[in-house]
Amino acid sequence: MKFKNKIIKSALLIGAFFLLTANVISQNDVLELLPGAKTLEYDTRTGIHRLIGNVNFLYQGNNMYCDSAHYFERQKRVKAYGRVHINKRDTLNLFCDSLFYDGRTKQAKLWGNVRVIDNEFKLTTDTLDYDAKKGQAHYHHGGKVVSIITQESLTSRVGYFHPNSKNFFFSQNVDYKGLDLSMQTDTLQYLYSQKKTYFYGPTDIQTKEATMYCESGWYGTESRQGSLHRNAWISREFDFISADTLMYQPDKGVSIGIGNVYYMDSIQSLSFNGDFAFNSDSLSYAFVTGHALATKKMSNDTIYVHADTLYNIKGDSINILKAFHDAKLFSTKVQCSSDSIIYSTETNKIELYSTPIVWTKEAELKGEFIEIHIKDSVIDKANIYGNSSILMEIEPSDYYNQIAGKNIEAYFKDNDLYRADVLGNAITIFFPIDEETTDSSFIKKRIGMNRLYASDLRVDIDSNNITGITYMEQPDGVFYPIDKIKKEEQFIPGFDWKYALRPKSKETLFKD
Repeated sequence: MKFKNKIIKSALLIGAFFLLTANVISQNDVLELLPGAKTLEYDTRTGIHRLIGNVNFLYQGNNMYCDSAHYFERQKRVKAYGRVHINKRDTLNLFCDSLFYDGRTKQAKLWGNVRVIDNEFKLTTDTLDYDAKKGQAHYHHGGKVVSIITQESLTSRVGYFHPNSKNFFFSQNVDYKGLDLSMQTDTLQYLYSQKKTYFYGPTDIQTKEATMYCESGWYGTESRQGSLHRNAWISREFDFISADTLMYQPDKGVSIGIGNVYYMDSIQSLSFNGDFAFNSDSLSYAFVTGHALATKKMSNDTIYVHADTLYNIKGDSINILKAFHDAKLFSTKVQCSSDSIIYSTETNKIELYSTPIVWTKEAELKGEFIEIHIKDSVIDKANIYGNSSILMEIEPSDYYNQIAGKNIEAYFKDNDLYRADVLGNAITIFFPIDEETTDSSFIKKRIGMNRLYASDLRVDIDSNNITGITYMEQPDGVFYPIDKIKKEEQFIPGFDWKYALRPKSKETLFKD
């Protein structure tokens, strides 16, 4: 039996409200009532049409089944009850216990055990609202979407989606699960065609390789690439990075941090701070720039290094820290300044290039290139090459014990300089002490200045005072009584006390 009346056109809406756009629904289509309905009633007083028992409609390949359906002619409303099932050309099926549709507003509501299934997704919820004008469905009392193809699943308290584009928007207790990927957030938008999720609010992400956190950003469910913003961090087995913004490309082994960057290499106990950071697993290196600071934990001390740019070269058992341009180093036992600093954990050696200066206790070491050997967190030896000098302040602004030459090998014990071997063009200037003992006191008094020249010298030192000199050939020397010291003879050539440049703390590393 075919009907071309209001009953038929309104009943059409039952089967098509979730499947068709508002323009299609408004057409004067014909609905075919298939055999099966036991009762068809019409109340002229109320204008209500009743279809009862095994109701089955057919429209352009769309079937709608239910136990009973009511059409409110005057209000243009339809209600369906009991085992409601809508089928669209065998590609989409909708099930629920009851349904309400308003033909004027194009708004529909489904209750009870709601399921929407197509070739790719299955949606389950208790209550579903649908806006035919916008082509948008949403639930507000909890729901779950599962991908039939990829087995991805997403649950939330509130969910919105567009069936045609398959774009989803979820909020409140959002939990996404995929293959080796899970996300928990407050608000999430999923662009299925791009396989990309956008999140707004505190978000936790877990993958096979890493754990991540941010408060906004996006992440690709297939590419595994992402851009994380606001208090973002990524934690992996052996490293950790945080920043205002993090860009992550695990297929390339690349992570980039922008703004308030912190990077930690847990294997080497080495961390970095800066404004920008780049880390590459495939290239086995990372660099940090902009207020860059490296922190290296030692057994008995901590070394801080600052420069315009810091590089961390990573290996299986070695780690090389490179600091370029205006580099400075601070620890409680040694401080350094030079244009560039290189530190190797394999050799425990610090190399300083271009106008290097090393301070340890009251000694200042300078040259064209300095190589420091570290042992048990303290200086064991320093090799100074080219225009080498060691200055030791013994009376501030007045007297300095000085050693200079072509090259110097300096030896330390507990960071105290105790010996210096001068190789080539050796000069030493020092102020010997005369000791007087009386019945009541012990008096030390500087008696003058010794100035010695030789090809090579060995200088023994105790508490910055020169206690002995050994030379291979007879030196050329002169002694000046304390009141006969000539000002022009008091200092080695090119004497320049650089104490003002000495870093006093890790904070002062950033000062010019």
